[in-house]
Amino acid sequence: MKMIVAIIKPFTLDKVKGALSEEGITGMTVSEVKGFGRQKGHTEFYRGAEYKTDFIPKLKLEIAVSDEQVQKIVKIITSTARTGSIGDGKIFVYGLEEVLRIRTGELGNDAV
Repeated sequence: MKMIVAIIKPFTLDKVKGALSEEGITGMTVSEVKGFGRQKGHTEFYRGAEYKTDFIPKLKLEIAVSDEQVQKIVKIITSTARTGSIGDGKIFVYGLEEVLRIRTGELGNDAV
């Protein structure tokens, strides 16, 4: 099993979620996060004053999937979250040692 962690622009969430739902992905965790990479922040105006924002608001998706689903899910996230602009995000894939559903005690793929 693998954990897919994707950092995406907030306005792409509905499109990504819809595409994943069509592929049978029924669960994910979404967190509001802030960060920066090559974008290095941006300048905003508030009440006539200019200020620099170093951290850009993003969303972090966490999705546990079977090994067989990884490439398909990564491809879906990549194609639906891509705008072609700097700051589209990143995808990380981690190995999962074990997954356990607390309510039923199911393990592995059955727990997802």
